[in-house]
Order: sequence, then C-alpha cells, then structure tokens
Amino acid sequence: MRRVLTLLAAASLTSVLIAAPAQAAPLNWRLTSPNGDGPVATVVLDEGRLSLSVNRGRTVVLQPSALGLRTSTADLTTGLTFLGEARHRITERYSTVTGRQREHHADAIETTLRFTKAGQRLNLVVRVSSDGLGYRYALPGTGPLTITGEASEYAVPAAARAILLPYNNRNDYESIHRHSTVADAQAGPYGYPSLFKVDDTWMLVSESNMSGAYGATRLTLDTDRRFKVTLPDAGGSVTTAPFTSPWRTLITGDLATVVASDLGTDLAEPSRIADTSWIKPGVSAWSWWGDGTGNLELQKKYVDYAAKQGWEYVLVDSGWVNWQPGQVQELIGYAKARKVGVQLWVRWTDVDTDEERQAKLPLWREWGAVGLKIDFMDSDGQERMRFYDAILEATARTKLLVNFHGSTVPRGIERTWPHVMTLEGVRGAEGIKPKPDRKPFPLAHYTTLPFTRNLAGSMDFTPVTFSAVRDNSDAAELALAVVFESGIQHFADKIANYANLPLVERFLRTVPTVWDRTELLSGDPGDHAVLARRHGNEWYVGGISAADAHTRQVPLRFLGPGRWKAEIYSDTADRRIALSTKAVTARDVLAQPVVRGGGFAIRFSRE
Repeated sequence: MRRVLTLLAAASLTSVLIAAPAQAAPLNWRLTSPNGDGPVATVVLDEGRLSLSVNRGRTVVLQPSALGLRTSTADLTTGLTFLGEARHRITERYSTVTGRQREHHADAIETTLRFTKAGQRLNLVVRVSSDGLGYRYALPGTGPLTITGEASEYAVPAAARAILLPYNNRNDYESIHRHSTVADAQAGPYGYPSLFKVDDTWMLVSESNMSGAYGATRLTLDTDRRFKVTLPDAGGSVTTAPFTSPWRTLITGDLATVVASDLGTDLAEPSRIADTSWIKPGVSAWSWWGDGTGNLELQKKYVDYAAKQGWEYVLVDSGWVNWQPGQVQELIGYAKARKVGVQLWVRWTDVDTDEERQAKLPLWREWGAVGLKIDFMDSDGQERMRFYDAILEATARTKLLVNFHGSTVPRGIERTWPHVMTLEGVRGAEGIKPKPDRKPFPLAHYTTLPFTRNLAGSMDFTPVTFSAVRDNSDAAELALAVVFESGIQHFADKIANYANLPLVERFLRTVPTVWDRTELLSGDPGDHAVLARRHGNEWYVGGISAADAHTRQVPLRFLGPGRWKAEIYSDTADRRIALSTKAVTARDVLAQPVVRGGGFAIRFSRE
C-alpha cells in the first residue's frame, strides 16, 4: 500500500502529528506551498533510503536525489524507519537594512519528517513557498557530534542549462562562470549559487543560515552527472547535539521570480541586533584601486570628493597601519567635520582572537571609525565560519559596519547580522585594475552576475571604474551602479577620472545603494540584464548587454500613475555617454539603442 501525505493550502498553524504505519512499501510525501502556486516537493522513503524530487507544474526540475547524513557514530543515509510527521504554516513579516528590497513577507508550509535507525534519530525539515523550497537536517540528542558527510545531492536533468562557478583551491568565489548543459559540464567542485534552466523553469541552488556549527558546503559534480553537497573539511564538522544543519535552498520559477525571491533571507535567523538605527548603507569613495592608500593628504582629498558628491563614506585600505601615530584619528576628525564616515581595512588574522577583538575594536570605534573591511579569510571551513560568528558578534557590540573581502558568499547573513553591508566573493574590478598583463572580463561575466552571485546578497564588485581594462561601453559601466546591488557601493576610480565625466558625477550623486523593490524587466544570464529598482519615490533602471548592437525595448509598467521625468544615460556611437530627458508614463515602452557590450542607466522622478 502506498501512503501519500499531502500538505493542504489551508494547513493549520497547529502542528499535526501522524503516526508511522507498519508497512514495507515506499512512503511518499507530496509537499506544496500554502496556495499551491509554487513547486511540488516529493520526499520518498524506499528501502530505508530518502530521496527528494521537485516539480514546477509539469516540469521536473529535480529528479530523485539522495538525502541523509553520516556521523561518526551512525550512517543515517540507509536503513531508516519512519516515526512520524509534524507540519505547520509559517507566516512572517520582517525588514532588512540592505538588499534588493527591505520589506519581506514569508509564507510557507513546513513539514518535519522523523526517522530512526538503531536508536539514532534523523529529522528532515522541508519548507515550501511559492518561490521555492528549503530543506535541512536536525539531529536530536545531547553531547559532542561529528558530521562526516552528507548524502545530499542534486540530480538536475542532463539536458538542463547550467551556469556554474568553478571553485578553486583557494576556497574563493573569484572565478568566471561557465555556461553549458549539465551533460556537458566539467566534473569537479562548484561554488554557490548554481543556476539551472529546465525547459522554461529556472532553479537557483544555494544554502542559507550558516553558522560556526557547520562548514559552508559546495557542490561537486560527479561523473554520474549528480551534484553532491560537499563539506569543506576532510574530517567533517565537529559540533554538538541537538544539531540543525544549514538550509539547502532551491529557488524555482521564471527568471523574474528567481530574481525577486527572498527565500535566502526567509530561511535565515532573525536579526540579532535589536536597534539598527546606527546602521547606514551608502556610497563610498575608495582610493586603493586608482591611487593606492597613499598618505593622510591623499585620503583627505578623497574625503573632500566624497563630501562634494554627497557620498557617505571613504574606505582607507591596507597601508594605514604604517602611518604616523595620530594620523588616522586626524583623518577621521577631518571626515566627520564633512559628514563623511571612515572605514578601515584590516586583515582577519589581526582580529581572530577574543583578546585582539576586545583590544582593537573598541579602540577603533573610539577613534571614530564607522566600519571595517575585513580581508583574506579565504576558507569555507568550519573554523573560519566560527570566526565569522565571533567577529560579527563583536562588531555588532561595538557598532562597526562590516565589509568582508577574500570571503565566502552571503547565505542570508544580511537578515541575521544587518550591519554586514557587503561581501566580495566575486571576480570584481580588482581583477581589471590597469596593469600591463590584465585582460578585460568577458562581457558575459557582467551579465551573468545579476542572476547568480548577486542573488545571494550584497556584492562588493567595486563597479563604475572607467579606467579599468574593459570592453563594455561607458554607459554600461555606469549602469552597474544600478544592476549590481551592494549595501555600501564602492566607486573606485580616481577622482580625476570622475571629474572628467560630469554626466557620471551627476548620476552618481543621486543613485542609492538600497532598494524598496526590484523588478526584472528583461534578461538572460550571459546575454543581457535590465533591472528596475525603486528607492522611495524614485525608480532607477540599469541595463547591460553582452550582445551585438541592437535596440532594447524597456516597458515602464513598474511606474505608478501620472507623468514621470526620465533622465536617460545612454550609449553614443563612440561608446561614450549621452544624457537625454523625456516625459513618460507607465504605458510607455522606451526603445533604447544599445551598442555592442553597451547599456543604459535611467532615473525616473515624478513630474
């Protein structure tokens, strides 16, 4: 006899417990979103083994894929017996300080399936919402515990389109994405998030809610064409029961649904900072990329420029530790008088002990520093995850904003620790800083990131660097200020280069770094991206392309009623920037000419 347990859209907030039947046939659980408008997850227990498959409509986006954990005392991937089920509906509203949008509404049905093997317990928790699903493992009990591995895998159909980030030996995320099919993808390790397209349905795979209780995983494509969830530490993760793993996340739907999804933050722990009034996103000048750290006088020039532009911050990168005593405090005082905050670069090993954090963080805060750029973690191992926990707690306590470089990628961190303004975890503009041996990024690199890395959270690409080694047009480079989201956006070119581009200065004086709403107007990873973002009563549109010259149709349906003024920064024939203005309404469609590798940036304000 076959048992099918279906989560009804009207599921009660009160948990429902169902006893396990005594039968040998496979058990099936069909799990849906509250309104039945999302993916359908099917969990099967067959001969003691668990698997997960996912459908979106008639499309199978995930074929039966193994589930389970291995610990130092038990192999919980085989021989499992069903104990019971609990389910309830999750409805939650919350806010974040940064991101593609700041107000969020989670609505999902969560099911906990309980299993046992020789007295050892394994709970599988699955949460399904309209935009995707997440699952995680829980191990009841007490005492020390070592997770040695997972059976977790993703059997994506072989014909699916695959956009994958090679994960190199430095444990970083600074490679260029590879575009292929699952069948043709090279076997080996890949970093999150991974993006797939099955027929007309997209699926973004990542994880959420990391902590020092576990290492940050990656995917390894085996020769059997299955993506295995792989722990970073050869010895596994050493933790304590009761244990709950991070969520494995699968965002599914059309591309607009994937871009707008909040699943990563929905599954993260709520904010650990009660009062977030001191946390201020914004724009920052950054001298290192163009002029180096230099000395006090150079940094004062960057402070003056930030003040002139109305930018909130300057970042003083590596080198300030060799200044004369008192010079950093002098700079901070100089900047404060001009309403500019100063962030300081530090190497993670300078603050990796409690003693160092207790001595240095309050001192830097006493000087008046507002934030830290913490660099060179270069690991996803469990010990480094414990460092993230410790430094985030300490910086929250001392009210210092955080920017991680040489880092992992976000996994819902902006909800739990809202003072994290941005993370690197990307092949950004540092890789095209002018040097004799530098080559431009493939144009497809720019048009892939809005659908991969940046969907994981804020991304410190350090865009809008016109003197970089690049093939995109000036208007496309300017558009990155909208297309790439980062809580603190570091505009990194030399002051003189910006001063020679008055249209650029004009746009960069107004563009925000946080958004109330984001809509995908048009896009295809690797080809083009056109995003509309709202901040307060204004809308901004950024469009970039890796294609040959064409005219891009930009529907303005996102605008509210009435007439709007559009300030359009677009390509010229010689790949420079031209500014035009136009009165528009939500019924209009702009026909926007785009050169090869070109783009456009548009600001909309009510007339």
